Amino acid sequence: MPFRKLGDENGLSGAQAFNRVLEELESLPDCFELTREFCEYSSGILIIDGKYVKVRGYKERIPFIYLIDYKTHDILFGLLARSESEEAFLEIFNKLKQLNYPLTVIVSDDRSSLPLALKQVYPDIQNQLCLNHYLENIRKALNIRTDPTHRHFFNSLKKHIFEEYEDDKKLDKALIHVFDNRCENIPIRQSIILEIDRRRKELFAYKNFSDCPNNTNLIELFNSHFNPRLRALKGFKNQDNANLWLNGLVIRRRTKPFTDCGPKFKHLNGKSSLQISIKKQADWPEIVGVQAPKI
Repeated sequence: MPFRKLGDENGLSGAQAFNRVLEELESLPDCFELTREFCEYSSGILIIDGKYVKVRGYKERIPFIYLIDYKTHDILFGLLARSESEEAFLEIFNKLKQLNYPLTVIVSDDRSSLPLALKQVYPDIQNQLCLNHYLENIRKALNIRTDPTHRHFFNSLKKHIFEEYEDDKKLDKALIHVFDNRCENIPIRQSIILEIDRRRKELFAYKNFSDCPNNTNLIELFNSHFNPRLRALKGFKNQDNANLWLNGLVIRRRTKPFTDCGPKFKHLNGKSSLQISIKKQADWPEIVGVQAPKI
């Protein structure tokens, strides 16, 4: 909403409305500190992704990388970085360690920099790749949607390897089956099979953890809520302004009750993620514009 319109609705000028908004954003607690002081988690399943935003001074959009606890749907914190680099993920995992979060597995898109940083901070933690994005990358490499040449191979790959996966022994048989029956001395198909074999731990880690998803659909839903708000802003004047506004956006999401969670998480409807993750003995934090939920 334009500040002039917001001001008209509240008996203020556009400049006064801007200053009021700025004051309220600056009064909000830092999202990371909010998590550290008030929250606790039990699942240890963490989904991580980056939402790219436009900030003046950068030629390209830069990522706001944030983390969601799968069980509570709560955003622990976010980091606005220059890129999805190893250094950025190192900072994120070091901050995560300060929270004493019971990390068991990370679910993410395929970023080569993420596992490099993860091994340095959490050497024993597995990284589950989003299978939706992984398969989509194969589709693009094979031009499945416009060229029928590799469609039977891709369908066989999806069915026998990804949909019917149970354990490494069955995976070995599926890989051999698809390789022998569908690769037909075609290098690109053979390389795909070999890569799946090499990266099996990242592709099928979810089988080792109860209720672990094999995709980043949850965080994609959050991105879909953020997109229209970011699109309306068109960009930020500087990184400080971006951090201030993004912190407010995340806190707004954490304190707004869910209304349309599916069957698996229907118990979350009517509650906010902060309400679910807050420690039992903790008082509700002071957040301007947000009242403590009724017990």
